[in-house]
Order: sequence, then structure tokens, then C-alpha cells
Amino acid sequence: MQLDHLKQQISLILDGSTTKENKLQAICDYLESEIPYYDWVGFYFKNGDKEELKLGQFTGEPTDHIIIPFGKGICGQVALSNENFVVQDVSEQDNYISCGWKVKSEIVIPIFVNEENIGQIDIDSHTANIFTKKDEELLEFVCTKVAELI
Repeated sequence: MQLDHLKQQISLILDGSTTKENKLQAICDYLESEIPYYDWVGFYFKNGDKEELKLGQFTGEPTDHIIIPFGKGICGQVALSNENFVVQDVSEQDNYISCGWKVKSEIVIPIFVNEENIGQIDIDSHTANIFTKKDEELLEFVCTKVAELI
């Protein structure tokens, strides 16, 4: 993984002159196309004043998980913990919401605006034990840049 190149491309996407929604979709599309083991890439955002997340832009197979209550699944846990969550083998998680039998690992990184967790980026992989510190670094960068956009 060439972090510098990926970060540069993400910055170019976010610096473009299009809508916020189009930029977020472009990030999903770019990450899914550039990193072979990113099989589903999506953004979830806090749904107003409700204690739930709502699916935003994503790339990959459609999901039934449009709304996720805080505390439920990996995304819901990140909404409460405000911390990165890397799951190398989803079968070992008790509080995991299955998005499909192909998903073997997941990484979720929160997005903070003014120190408030307003959403997250969620990546699913069909390969177990695949995520590294480089993935966390890249996705933390993405979340920091997205926070500037919002």
C-alpha cells in the first residue's frame, strides 16, 4: 500500500468542485478500486438527534443495514466508544451484524467534528486477518479530511 499516493488522491478528490455527497461517493469508489481487499466501503453518519447511524454513500454490495442503533454491531459500538475498531475475524465477535457470508474482517474509523463523533468510515473485506496499521493510518487520514469537508 502506497500511503502517500493514496492520501494525495483522497486530497484531490476532496479538493474538487463538486457536492459533498459526490466527494464522499468518489472516496468510496476510489478506495474500493485501489485496495484489492476493500470489498465494501461506506460512510455512516449520526442520524440527527437520534441514537443511531444512517448509511450514507457506499460502494459494494447493497446492505439491509441502512439504520444501525448505537451499540449494535461494529459500527454501533464505534458510535459509543469513539475509538477505531479493527476486527480481523468477524466470526469471533459476539456483537457483529452480518452484512453477508463473504465478509471475514471489518475496520471502522470514527469521524470527529469539533470533538464530536458525527460518523464513520466502514470497510468490509472478504479476507480474514487483512487489516494493518497502514489501513488505520489511511482511514484516519480520510476521516480527518472528511471532517474538514463537513
